[in-house]
Amino acid sequence: MCRVLRVHRSGFYAWLDKPESEREQADQRLAERIRAVHEEYSGSYGSPRICRELRESGETCGKNRVARLMKANRIRAERRYRRPKYRYSKPSLVTPNRLGQDFDVAGPDRVWVTDITYIQTSEGWLYLTVVIDLFSRRVVGWSMGSTITTDLAMKALLNAIWRRRPKSKVIVHSDQGSQFSSDAWNRFCRDHNIERSMSRRGNCYDNAVVESFFSSLKKERIRRKTYLTRDEARADIFDYIEVFYNRTRRHSKLGMLSPVDFEEVKIGV
Repeated sequence: MCRVLRVHRSGFYAWLDKPESEREQADQRLAERIRAVHEEYSGSYGSPRICRELRESGETCGKNRVARLMKANRIRAERRYRRPKYRYSKPSLVTPNRLGQDFDVAGPDRVWVTDITYIQTSEGWLYLTVVIDLFSRRVVGWSMGSTITTDLAMKALLNAIWRRRPKSKVIVHSDQGSQFSSDAWNRFCRDHNIERSMSRRGNCYDNAVVESFFSSLKKERIRRKTYLTRDEARADIFDYIEVFYNRTRRHSKLGMLSPVDFEEVKIGV
C-alpha cells in the first residue's frame, strides 16, 4: 500500500491512527444537520435556503461551506420538471384587452378569466383549464385532459355556462394562446353570448388572477407530490378546487372569506 501511495510507511500508519480533527468533526455534524433540513423540505431546498434555515436555528455556517458539504455528501435539491412549450398563434386581428388589469368586478358572472396549466404525472402531462369569476374568485368551470386543445378550453367554458347560467353577456378574458384564438373558440363564444378579451402578448400580469390560482394550486397541493396516473391527479385536483379552494380556502381579497361564503354574503346564493 505504501509503495502504491508513494508515502513512507511510518507516515502512513501515523495518518491512519490520527483521530479526526475538530474541523472534520464539526463538518460531519453539520452535514447531518444539512441532510435533516434537506429531508424536512422533501429535497426541494438548495444550499442558500438550507444555510438560512441552519442560521435561524442557531448554527454558524456560510453558504460556501454548506454548498461544499452538500456536494461532498451528494445532497442535491430536486430539479423542477421542464415546462412544456405552448404554441401561440398569430391572429390577424387581436382581440382587445377589455380589462386593462382592472380585476375588481361589482357583480357575479360579468367577467370570467381563463387559462391552461400543466401537471406532471408518471403517465405524462395532464392539462387543466379553469374559468374563474372575478367577482368572487370562484372557479366556476374547469376541465382536464391529456392534450392541450381548443376542445379542452371550450369544455371548461361550457362547464361554467351550465353551472352559472348567466342572464346577460359575459366577458371572458384569456391570453393569446392558439386555443383561445382559434375559429372554433370564436364561434363558441359568439354562439353563447360571450364577449372575448385578450391579454397583451407575453404579459402574464394581464391575467394575474388565474395565474395566482395556478400558483396556489401548485404550492398548496401539487408541490412535492408524485402522481402515478392522470386519474390520480384528476381526483386530487378536483378535491382541491371543489372541496378546498371554492368552499374552504380564505382569500384576503374577499375579507378572509371563501369564494362560496363571499357569494352567500354578497348576493345570498
